[in-house]
Amino acid sequence: MHLSSFAAVCFDFDGTLADNFDAIAATVNYVRASRRLTPLALPQVKAFVGRGIDYLVEHAVPGGNLSQDIARYRDYFPRVMHRGTTLLPGAAEALAALHGAGKRLAVCSNKLSQFSRDLLDYLHVGEYFSAVLGPEDVGRPKPAPDMLVAAMQALGVTAIQTLYVGDMVVDIQTARAAGVCVWSVPTGTEERATLEAAGPDRVLGSLYDLVER
Repeated sequence: MHLSSFAAVCFDFDGTLADNFDAIAATVNYVRASRRLTPLALPQVKAFVGRGIDYLVEHAVPGGNLSQDIARYRDYFPRVMHRGTTLLPGAAEALAALHGAGKRLAVCSNKLSQFSRDLLDYLHVGEYFSAVLGPEDVGRPKPAPDMLVAAMQALGVTAIQTLYVGDMVVDIQTARAAGVCVWSVPTGTEERATLEAAGPDRVLGSLYDLVER
């Protein structure tokens, strides 16, 4: 389907709109240090990102007290999230173009929505979004379809009018569960071949492909 077919475009955050991995890795290693564990390299941390904070902390900080470690993560992350986050190539241009074309925009990310909203404002793109959702807003993280369903309700659109853009197989699974079209970008944690094998409707080169030329 062509971009003009959609009234709304929903985005994942990490690896799709922004590179937030330095901040995530710094926070993971802060929590690991509190448990007297050695630091993980960035690629090791990235392997655990995208499936929610419980999954991230459980796998990146094994053997601890999960609830305490999550609380420690949430307390520390705001201290580093700004300097550890940048927009990915094409994100600012694509969001401005989509908003200018009258598309309704939302973020549906397994990141806590309070962090997503803060970062979107910090990156000067928050004004484009009518809804920013995380798992705490709906009860279940991706690949459950809850966030996309809630976003469509907030935007006043149907599944056939909605496109979801993400960088992981879990995003493809989420879109399929919600009955919406899904395009993938190989700018996050998973390779293009991995995404293609999961069967999205389209694989983009980057978010520049969303800018009508």
